[in-house]
This record gives sequence, C-alpha cells and structure tokens, in this order.
Amino acid sequence: MIKVLDIGVVAKRSGVMPSKLRYYEKKGLIKSVGRHGLRRQYAESVVKKLQLIALGQVAGFTLDEIAKMFETQDKLSIDREQLHTRAQEIDKTIRKLQILSLGLKHIAKCTAQDHTQCAEFNKIISRGQRILVHRTE
Repeated sequence: MIKVLDIGVVAKRSGVMPSKLRYYEKKGLIKSVGRHGLRRQYAESVVKKLQLIALGQVAGFTLDEIAKMFETQDKLSIDREQLHTRAQEIDKTIRKLQILSLGLKHIAKCTAQDHTQCAEFNKIISRGQRILVHRTE
C-alpha cells in the first residue's frame, strides 16, 4: 500500500508552495492520487519527484524538458547526451563567472587613481568584453 500525503504535507516536506504543486499537476509533472474533501492527496514518492524537478530547474532545464524526462509514470527517461551538453554549458558559465569574479576583486582592491590607466584593469575590461560578446554561445 502506498503512503498518501496531503497537499499541505507535500508542500512542507518539499518546500514547494501548494499553488505551484497544482501548477505542476496541470503541466503533467506530478499527479494526485485522489482528494480528501477538497484537498489533493499525493503518493509519498511525489516528494522525491519534486526534488528532481527542482534539480532540473537549477540545472537550467525548462518544465517541458523536465516533463519529457518523466514520460513514463514515475520512471525517469533521461537523455544522457542532453545532460552531458547541459553540464558542458554549466562548466562554460562557471569559467566565465570565475574570470568575472577575479576581475571584480582586482577592481575592488586596485589602488590606481584612475582605473582606466591601470594595465590590469584594461586587461579585465577586455576579457570581460570577450565574455559578454560570447555570452550567447
């Protein structure tokens, strides 16, 4: 027998607001197993599914992309190539953010009276421009 949780309990355990749970249900990401009065009831396994949905969103996947990963009820159908591609995109973003962070730290500590006369500042500006130009790649 599956353990059933009230929508309020699912919201509390998952950190997902009830309105978002209803939205996810409307999008087909999760499914209620019934109602107790007017309150939706979910299988306890929905909490794990909500964790996977949150992870997918943090990784930059859209809800539609995530829904495709759950095409069979409660079973993951993952496109490993898609995950690999997303991981590469994240790695590229991390590299860009590291360069940006280093630049900001230099600028914050730079003692030059006029930053535009600082050779390191000019390198950072140049590097930053290349980052912004290639941002959509």
